[in-house]
Amino acid sequence: MLLHMSTSREASSTPSLHSVSVAGAVVREDGRLLAIRRADNGTWELPGGVLELDETPEAGVAREVLEETGIHVEVDELTGVYKNTTRGIVALVFRCKPSGGTERTSSESTAVAWLTPDEVSERMSEVFAIRLLDALDGNGPHVRSHDGRRLIPAG
Repeated sequence: MLLHMSTSREASSTPSLHSVSVAGAVVREDGRLLAIRRADNGTWELPGGVLELDETPEAGVAREVLEETGIHVEVDELTGVYKNTTRGIVALVFRCKPSGGTERTSSESTAVAWLTPDEVSERMSEVFAIRLLDALDGNGPHVRSHDGRRLIPAG
């Protein structure tokens, strides 16, 4: 049995609260990737959102993709864990395959598009583009942190 003795510093520290979000890296057979232009700030990102308390991550990503894009998905695998150190958000990204539906916008998205990897790099900020590109490389799951603007080097 392994016992952990806490130091007085550990005992007096307050645990931080984090929000958990999920996002879908939806890849079509032709290699194009599903993206949305967010209604609240106009940026291009993966479809996704906050995971609800009573749902699994896989169910949450399927729900969020459908709500924001009109596309049904089959969830394949976790491809990355990304932490926004400024906002305390941990995002789980899953590679998905489209399984039906028709593209449409929602109250959360003003545009829905199937982008090439080059278009992803052009339209999205690095902290969001890397999530889609990581999903394509097959070397995940990746674990990365960022401050909302740029990636923080590991270590």
